[in-house]
Amino acid sequence: MQHTITTLVENRPGVLARVAGLFSRRGFNIESLAVSITEDPSVSRMTIVVTGDERSLEQISKQLNKLIEVIKVYDYTDVPNVERELALIKVHAEPTRRAEIMQITDIFRAKIIDLSERTLTIEVTGPVAKVDAMRSLLEPYGIKELVRTGKIVLARGARSAAEMRSNV
Repeated sequence: MQHTITTLVENRPGVLARVAGLFSRRGFNIESLAVSITEDPSVSRMTIVVTGDERSLEQISKQLNKLIEVIKVYDYTDVPNVERELALIKVHAEPTRRAEIMQITDIFRAKIIDLSERTLTIEVTGPVAKVDAMRSLLEPYGIKELVRTGKIVLARGARSAAEMRSNV
């Protein structure tokens, strides 16, 4: 099962390496990782997407909570949430095929952010499934380059991570 875990940590050098190392030592592949500073400059937020069973996730959570720099760990898997991911996709775009690519871009409410003689660079933002679907539709044109931010997530409604109880 895929899990989306948010970890609030002290914003200090080396914390990301220690957190990622825990997953690696336990044999988990991190499918997505996004890290940024929060509304409090002393705290960073890590959103980590991993696949594993409940028992393994519980072990990882216990290990994370033992790290001095970890403030709280949350599993957003079963929490109503809003998720987003940003992707930049550079696609081969000969002049004769540009209209088709532009139509796909419009349907997905994406943006063309760069244009050259033979390529278009497209920015798409939305749920992971939307980004995946757009990528699939652009593959026949030839994706020259692709970069994704990784999933970020917030609980729906007024609740914030600081107000949630740790549920991992």
